[in-house]
This record gives sequence, structure tokens and C-alpha cells, in this order.
Amino acid sequence: MDIRKPNEYELTQILSLSPQSLYEGTLGQIESNQERLEQIILMLIEKGSYYLAAIENHQIMGWILIGSVKNQFNDEVNGFIYELYVLEEFRGKGISKRLIGEGIDHLKNEGYAEIHLNAYEGNHAIKLYEKLGFNRRTVMMSLPLKFN
Repeated sequence: MDIRKPNEYELTQILSLSPQSLYEGTLGQIESNQERLEQIILMLIEKGSYYLAAIENHQIMGWILIGSVKNQFNDEVNGFIYELYVLEEFRGKGISKRLIGEGIDHLKNEGYAEIHLNAYEGNHAIKLYEKLGFNRRTVMMSLPLKFN
């Protein structure tokens, strides 16, 4: 298995699967249309974010989208993991761990002192992130409002 930047054809495949990644990553709470999600991702790519894909025998097994984020309070710029996804048929084989490791290496080599990510409460990937040394720093809470 290679972990590398995808070519244009592979990037198109990843973009077509991103709505499923978003849906699963948010535990079914967010559904996005293809066009809107592609706009967001392409904007991130224009600003320097990029995918690394796990590929074997010309088949995409999973990917990670990495880049940077600026802290609104102190203007510090940190590395950021925007998306991590492994196709269902390839799960349980350590691909997520390898993708995160490669992403961390890339961000470290780019000079970031810290890497951030967001995950929905209950997402099974949180256990993996914690095993890899990520710590919970903030908690985002929500209150659904009902209108009559």
C-alpha cells in the first residue's frame, strides 16, 4: 500500500465519496450536497490543504485531508486534519493509523508545532486519535431549539 498525494483522477474519486465521509464522520447528523462539499474542499485545497490517499493496486482504500488553521484568539497557525476516511471494505486493517501517521509527519515537516482536529462525540475514531497522542482540549456543545 502506498500513501501519497492522489492524481487528478483519484482526487475526483475522493471528492465523489466525501459526502459519505462527512455523513459517517458526523454520525449521520450532517448531510451535504456534492456541489457544496466540493466547493468547501476546493477552497481548502486552494489555500494549501491537500489529500494523502492510501492506494493499492490502483484502488483508493482511504484518505486524509490535511492543512492548517489559524487560531482566532492568538493568530497562531497550527496543522489541521480536516478529514479522515477509510472505505468500509478496508476498515480494521490499520489504514487509518497509517494515514494519520503520514499526515502528522507531513505537518511536522512543514513546521507546525501542534496539530488540531475536530470529531463528533461518539465517533469511534476518537479512540484512535487518543491512542496516537491527541488530547481533548475543548468541548463544543449544542442546544437544539424547537419552534412551534
